[in-house]
Amino acid sequence: MIATTFLVLSIIWTSASLCAVVRLHRSGPLSLPIMMTGWLVGDHPVAHFAAQFVAAGALIGSGALDATRGMVALGLTIVAWSGLVVAYMVSRRARASAEDALVAGLGPDYRSEITPAKRAEITAHPDRAVMRLDGRFRLTGVDTEFDVPYGEHPKRNLLDIYRPAGGSTGAPVLIQVHGGGWVVGHKQQQGLPLILRLARRGWVCVSINYRLAPKHRFPDQIVDVKRAIAWVKANISEHGGDPSTIVLTGGSAGGHLASLAALTPGRAELQPGFEGADTTVTACIPFYGPVDFADRNRIRGRFTSMEPFLTRLVMPRSLSEDPALWNLVSPISHVNPDAPAFFVIQGHNDVLVWREETREFVDRLREVSRNTIVHWEVPGAQHAFDTFPAHRTTVAVDAVETYLAHLTSRRRNRRAGMDMRNIADRTRPAGAELAEDSDV
Repeated sequence: MIATTFLVLSIIWTSASLCAVVRLHRSGPLSLPIMMTGWLVGDHPVAHFAAQFVAAGALIGSGALDATRGMVALGLTIVAWSGLVVAYMVSRRARASAEDALVAGLGPDYRSEITPAKRAEITAHPDRAVMRLDGRFRLTGVDTEFDVPYGEHPKRNLLDIYRPAGGSTGAPVLIQVHGGGWVVGHKQQQGLPLILRLARRGWVCVSINYRLAPKHRFPDQIVDVKRAIAWVKANISEHGGDPSTIVLTGGSAGGHLASLAALTPGRAELQPGFEGADTTVTACIPFYGPVDFADRNRIRGRFTSMEPFLTRLVMPRSLSEDPALWNLVSPISHVNPDAPAFFVIQGHNDVLVWREETREFVDRLREVSRNTIVHWEVPGAQHAFDTFPAHRTTVAVDAVETYLAHLTSRRRNRRAGMDMRNIADRTRPAGAELAEDSDV
C-alpha cells in the first residue's frame, strides 16, 4: 500500500513538473487544469520541492522501497525534482529577458532618458503590501477610495482609486482592467502588486469592474471600459491625476479589453451614448490578452479554438452569424499608425493565450505604429503568472515600472522642450524667424 501511494504521488509530481516546464499547447479541454498546474508549480518550484521531499522521505521511511513499485516511484520522483530544478532556473532568466525586451523596444540607451530622480526611485526597494482582515490590501503611503460609480450600472460600473498618501497633483494615471474570461473577476482581485507599487511611487491608479457575460454579452464589456476611461478623463484631476497621461493595463480578458480600448478611441459603435467622449490613452500594457477572436491566421486550429467558449458564453451571435462583430472586438483588427505605445507581456508557456497569436499582433503593431512597441515573452511563464507574489511577478512589476519611468520622463522632457521653444519664440527679435528659416 505504501509503495502504491508513493507511485501514485510520483506520477502526479512528474506530470506537474512537465506542465511547469513544457507548453502542452494541444491540450484541448485540459487546458485550464494544465494552466493551473503549470502556473502554481512553475512559480513556486522551491515550495513544491520541499513538500515533495518531505512526503517522499516519509514514504521511504515507511518502507515504500521494499516493493518494485516503490523503486519505480523513486525514479519518477527524481525526474519530477529535475523538472522543478529546470523550472526554477528558467524563472531566474526573467529579469535578463525583461531587460533585453526593453532594450529592443526602447533602444540601448533608454535608461539614460529616464530622469535621475526616477532612476533612483526604480532601484529602491519597494514597501511590502499587507493584507487586511477584510481581504483588501493596504500599503504605507497609499490612500484608497473604493466603489466609486462611473456609469449607469450600479453593481458593476464601480472603480477603486489608489493614490499617494497626502494627495498629489498632476500625477500620471494607470487604469487596471481585471481578467476572468469576461465571465468572472473583480477589481480587487488582480493587478494589485503593480497598482500598489505605482501608487507608492506617485501614480494615481484606478481599478475597474465591468459588466460580465453571459448576462451581458459583447460589446457591453468594452463599452464599460471606455466609459470608465471617459470618467477618468473628466474626473481624475479631482483625485490628483493628470487626464493627459493615462496608461491602460490588464491581464487575460482584461488585457484584451485594454488593447481593444487603446486601439479604438472614439469608435462610435463601442461608445454608444458618449460617442463624443475622449477615450484616447497614452500607452497600453496588456498581459497575456487574446487579440484575435476570429483566429484569422488559423494559429489555434479547431481542436483548441476559443470559438465554442466565446459563442456559448461571451458573444451574442456565432462567428458565422456575425463575423463583423467578432472582428470589431478583436484588437488585431484595429492596429493602425496612431496606436499608442504598447508594452505587450506574454508568458512563453501559456496554454490559454498562445504566444504565436501575441507575436502576430506585435509584428503588425511594429509594421504600422509610429509609437514604440515593446514585447516581452516571459521565460517559462504560464497564464496569470503575475496574480500572486512570486519571482516573475516581481520582475514584471519592476519592468513595467521601468517602462513607465521612461515613458513619463520622455513626455516630461518633450513638454520641457516645447516650453523652451515657446519661450524662445516669444523672446526672438523681429525678423529672426525669417533669417533662421532662410538658413535651413
